[in-house]
This record gives sequence, structure tokens and C-alpha cells, in this order.
Amino acid sequence: MSIASKNPSGAMPTPGPAGLSTLQVLACGAFIVTLSMGIRHGFGLWLQPVTQSQGWTRETFAFALAVQNLSWGVFGIFAGMAADRFGAFKVLVMGAVLYALGLVGMAMSTTSVGFALTAGILIGAAQAGTTYAVIYGVIGRQIPAEKRSWAMGVAAAAGSFGQFLMVPVEGWLISSFGWQEALMVLGAAVLLIMPLAWGLREPGFAGGTMPKREQSIVQALREAFKYRSFQLLMAGYFVCGFQVVFIGVHMPSYLKDNGLSPQVASYALALIGLFNVIGTYAAGALGQRMPKRYILAFIYLARAVAISIFLIVPLSPVSVYVFSAVMGVLWLSTVPPTNAVVAQIFGVAHLSMLGGFVFFSHQIGSFMGVWLGGVLYDRTGSYNIVWYISIALGVMAALINLPVRESAIVRGTQRVGAAA
Repeated sequence: MSIASKNPSGAMPTPGPAGLSTLQVLACGAFIVTLSMGIRHGFGLWLQPVTQSQGWTRETFAFALAVQNLSWGVFGIFAGMAADRFGAFKVLVMGAVLYALGLVGMAMSTTSVGFALTAGILIGAAQAGTTYAVIYGVIGRQIPAEKRSWAMGVAAAAGSFGQFLMVPVEGWLISSFGWQEALMVLGAAVLLIMPLAWGLREPGFAGGTMPKREQSIVQALREAFKYRSFQLLMAGYFVCGFQVVFIGVHMPSYLKDNGLSPQVASYALALIGLFNVIGTYAAGALGQRMPKRYILAFIYLARAVAISIFLIVPLSPVSVYVFSAVMGVLWLSTVPPTNAVVAQIFGVAHLSMLGGFVFFSHQIGSFMGVWLGGVLYDRTGSYNIVWYISIALGVMAALINLPVRESAIVRGTQRVGAAA
């Protein structure tokens, strides 16, 4: 399979006058991701209230969140396919409804099985239809290639701002009204995604028709999974999921176990969100100017170094806040360059679907990170082993991303930019 030497446009024909404006796509997409990801990032705050109230172990809670991440990954593939075929609007509306039902069901669950079904499978499916894969598909189709990496950085930054905005709100709701009532309030709030999705109705999908494409779904998948760089991106994204979900879910309990107040954990998660606004935007902007594989390698290596230093220095509120700020810059900054590389190599005709497969690998890592955190804590009384695994995986992911080839595939005599 031959490779073009120049950067592709990587897109279907540029939207005409009837297409969505960049401002409209970014505004609606950013608000949706802010709400969806913001709620999701605060789930670690429920670990101790839920387990203490229900008499469950941390492994029980961690397993439900692990199932959530795996469900998100599995349903993300199909949500991507549906968004590529029918447009993002319908997928976003369905995702918002499932999200609300999942949050309410999570509050009402009285058994570990019910909790895994609602907090796990249902909310995971909802997140698949309301987060990056679907929004990035719209960005890929509606925004020119020369602005695409930057635009993806803006959307990812919105998700980070959602964490900064929503985590303290969620902590306040839990302390003021109780953990069950807090989930009910969030269940109502997440329905705001539905009117925002109206702004992402793409003209090319009017009447439920699908824009003409040269490749079928099967052909696109066969091409991607045979391509070495796609395999490497998936492997690196596994590590991303392992690290961020382990830290996001288990760090509040890790800090409390070591004598720090719950407020420190809330502020730490909020700082991660705040600084990741900077990190994701910078990663997207830099992706327009330098090879994205170098950006990804740096992020993973820097995470390994940051975790190592955090474990070495004495634990205090100051060390937690510094670690959170550094990790924040690196948190979701892998998202824009990873998805931009997929679009750059394969075009955007099946971007939501291919992004869904890459994200599935991320979610397998998320499952392992959050589940191992709970299992090994219950077995050993410590999170140390999982911290060490995170460091080793960070170094491995840095090396994996260096050989990635970013130039566009040539299909026959046509470059991806012309064919996609």
C-alpha cells in the first residue's frame, strides 16, 4: 500500500454554503462535551459515599466503572457507525436520553448487579453517543483539514473545562443533598445535550440519506486494521485509558487513605480539568505545526515522569496540586493528535467509526486501570502496584508512537483527500 508524501485534505468535499459554520460546530460541540465529560470525570467522588452507604467493597464500585468504560468502548464503535451513516444529531439525542436514565438508575440501584447495569452498561453506552467520536466526526466533515487538529483541540479543551467546572459542582451536590439526590440533579442537567445537538444537524444527512463514499464499512475496517500505524495508535491509546481512569477514579480515595481531606481530592480533579484546557488546546494547535507522533510520545513519557516524582516526594496538599496541574496538561491532550492522525491517514468518510475503534482500545485500558485499582487495593491494601504499572506503560506508549506514519494512504491512483 503506497503512501503519499504530502499532507492530505483528508475530507469529503468541503461543505458548501449550506454547511455548518466553524463557530456553530465548535460552540455546540464544545458545550456537549463539557457537560458529558464533566459529569463523567466526577464519578470518583461517589466511590466512598456509595460503598459506605450500600456496604459494598471498592472492587464492586470499581468493577461497575470498569464496565462503564468497556461499554463506552464497545458502543462507541456502533455510535460512530451510526453517526457516519445518519449524522450526529440522532446519535446525540439518544445518548442524552440514555445518560439521564443511567444516572437516575445509578441512584436507585440497591444491588451490585443493578449498579453495574446502570452505572456501567447504560452510562457507558450514553457516553459513546455524546462524546469525542461523534463530535469529532462532525468536525472532520465540516471543518477544513488545515484547521482540523486545532478544532479537535478546542473540543477536547471543552471536555477538560467541563471537568474543572463540574467536579466541584458534583462535590457540592453530594455534600449538600446526598449522593443519590446529586445523581438525580445531574440526570436532569444532562438532557441539555438534546437542544445543543440541534445545532449539529448536518445538511448532507438530510432525510436520513448518507453521503456517497468510495469505501464500504468493511473495506475501511480491513484497510485500517492491516495498517501498522493504526495498530500502534490503538496500543498507545490503551495506555492513555489505563492511566487517566485509574487516577480519576481512585486518586480521591488514595488521598483520603493518606490522611488528606475530601476537599483536596475535589480541588485536585478540578485542577486536572483546568490545566487540561491548556494541554488539549496546545496539543491540537501544535498538531498543525509538527509531527503528531512526537507530541504523543512526549505526553506519555512526561506522564511516567510525573507519576514517578509524585510517588517519591512527601504527600501533601501542595504536592497533590502540583501533580494535578502537571497531569492536567497531559490528561486528554492525547485525544486531538490521535484523532487527527486517523483523519490524516484515512480521511473523514468513516472517521467516527475508526475513531470509535481506536477509542475502544482506550476503554479496554480504562477497564483494566479502574478494575485493577480496586482489585489490588482490596488484596494488598495499597495502590502502589497500579502506580508502578502506570509508569511502565507510559514509557512503553512513548516508544510505540514514534514509528507512526502520518501521511495519507493512496488508494489506487487517488489520494485519500480526493477519495474520502
